[in-house]
Amino acid sequence: MAIGYLTIQTRVANDAIPLEGIQIRILDDQGGRVYDLTTDSNGETPMVSLETVDSSLSLNPNYTGTPYVGYDVLAQGEGFRTVYVEGVPIYDGESAILPITLIPLQELGRSTDVTRIAIEKPAVARIEPHFQQEPVDEPRVLRQVVIPKTVTVHLGPPASYAADVNVSFLDYVKNVASSEIYPTWPDAALRANIYAIITFALNRIFTEWYRSQGYDFDITNNTAYDQAYVYGGPIYESINNIVDEIFNEYVKRPGQNAPYFTSFCNGTTVTCSGLSQWGTVTLAQRGLTPLQILRSYYPDDIVIAEANSVSDATASYPGTPLRRGSTGLDVQTIQTYLNRIRRNYPAIPNITDETGVFGSSTEAAVRKFQSIFNLGSDGVVGKATWYKISQVYTAVTRLAELDSEGTSIGVGTVPPNTVLSQGSRGNDVLTLQYILNVISQFYPNIPSVSQDGIFGAATKQAVITFQQMMQLNPDGIVGAATWQALYNIFLGIQENIPSNNPGSGYVEYTVRSGDSLWLIAQRYGTTVDAIKRLNGLTSDSLYIGQVLRIPTSASTSPSYFEYTVRSGDTLWILAQRYGTTVDAIKSLNGLTSNLIYIGQVLLIPDGA
Repeated sequence: MAIGYLTIQTRVANDAIPLEGIQIRILDDQGGRVYDLTTDSNGETPMVSLETVDSSLSLNPNYTGTPYVGYDVLAQGEGFRTVYVEGVPIYDGESAILPITLIPLQELGRSTDVTRIAIEKPAVARIEPHFQQEPVDEPRVLRQVVIPKTVTVHLGPPASYAADVNVSFLDYVKNVASSEIYPTWPDAALRANIYAIITFALNRIFTEWYRSQGYDFDITNNTAYDQAYVYGGPIYESINNIVDEIFNEYVKRPGQNAPYFTSFCNGTTVTCSGLSQWGTVTLAQRGLTPLQILRSYYPDDIVIAEANSVSDATASYPGTPLRRGSTGLDVQTIQTYLNRIRRNYPAIPNITDETGVFGSSTEAAVRKFQSIFNLGSDGVVGKATWYKISQVYTAVTRLAELDSEGTSIGVGTVPPNTVLSQGSRGNDVLTLQYILNVISQFYPNIPSVSQDGIFGAATKQAVITFQQMMQLNPDGIVGAATWQALYNIFLGIQENIPSNNPGSGYVEYTVRSGDSLWLIAQRYGTTVDAIKRLNGLTSDSLYIGQVLRIPTSASTSPSYFEYTVRSGDTLWILAQRYGTTVDAIKSLNGLTSNLIYIGQVLLIPDGA
């Protein structure tokens, strides 16, 4: 019998927090136990081998059986709702990655309820209609094709009351490709299909096809309208690697900016005027390139274009890969991001190279990051690695920022006794918006909102979504029952989500310009000698980018919090917002001028 492979990953908050110690059980189709595993500090199990069927079956369009073997996966952890995934397809010679998002409970303990996720067979093997609706009227279009940071997917037909989930664009494309076709197909066939999938999604987003009709999502997972997406489904290595390479490339006509409407169907049980998925296999076996395959189904003048920007990215990809020997600000940016991510993923080695110089330790950190996040582990920062580092950095700093915002707002543990509705303003609205944003990091169906203290339409929609999730009256009004449910979920997250260094007795700190051991000791309420002992230092010398372990105790904590600079920020605005002074911020950060830049991480005094 043939062999395939499976790895399970358990992470939350958009990959910001890996969940260590989650118990994983893999079962066969008869319910028999195959493996018992535990996730490591990266939230990942070891790769295991599983029996399956020969890959030749997945290349035969006339084969009516299932060209893979399905396995069930059970994930359990203290403080989280249990997840049971049924029918994970394992293919001959293919490595599957199963990402499991665990939802924190409202109290500590093991869940008695189970979230069940059924993995359907790929769309190419289904007999139900698979055709997409092309815009009939001239749609309004965005001016520039930009790769979105996230996609909001409606898990059902457009007019249904199904849930929406927010997912990163890369993960969306990988999931769709893994849910549409077989990962064992020839490389050229996979690429042609993935180009069609990327372009179809960008067409829906670029033309604002659903949002212009009043919907609050970008695309559905219903194949009669769009393309398959299985929430909680696996991703396969062959597909994963191709998407990382071409995720910002799409099909278009010469002289046009809009992504072409790349409709497709399986070409056997369902036929259409667009691409035949099974037909791409035949053409690839004949030696055609991906572009030649696409031109066999779409106009013969189509080209592959590249979108050079990603929306909401912390910093834009420099355009050329960074590797050992590279120097400059882009290298410094990557080093800064990785050193911050390392606090949450301690398996990433410390970067000891000179700031802005891509040396051996930077390469080692990049390789480990790539390994953790299923990227080609070559130590080179290409576009996929750059944007993944940017995405994870944004996620981890967002959590730190939310934590500091909660401190400044003074959320507490008792809900306000006010009733809020659209049009309300003030501090209680800020508290509501803050709690919704915290919950949105751990519940993919809850949208994040702007924290402006104004109860607008977006805040109302987020409240309605939360009320639906909690089976409350979805009226968009925040009364006593909704307040209590919000606080129950919020406090459950605080209780059940692990800290960066649970029980370690230290926090990690990245040395910045102007730092000294004495200044750091003052910030954290410790001593220079204690820091030196914990880090094995024999002198007081430090270098920028160095990661130190700082002793902590229940009675001591740093007298500052981290803040990531946004558009419109100035030192004066930050000082007013957080009850401090410009000079105090400059002194704490070793700044010699008032200039700050978007994405810069500042230390803000936390004593006001």
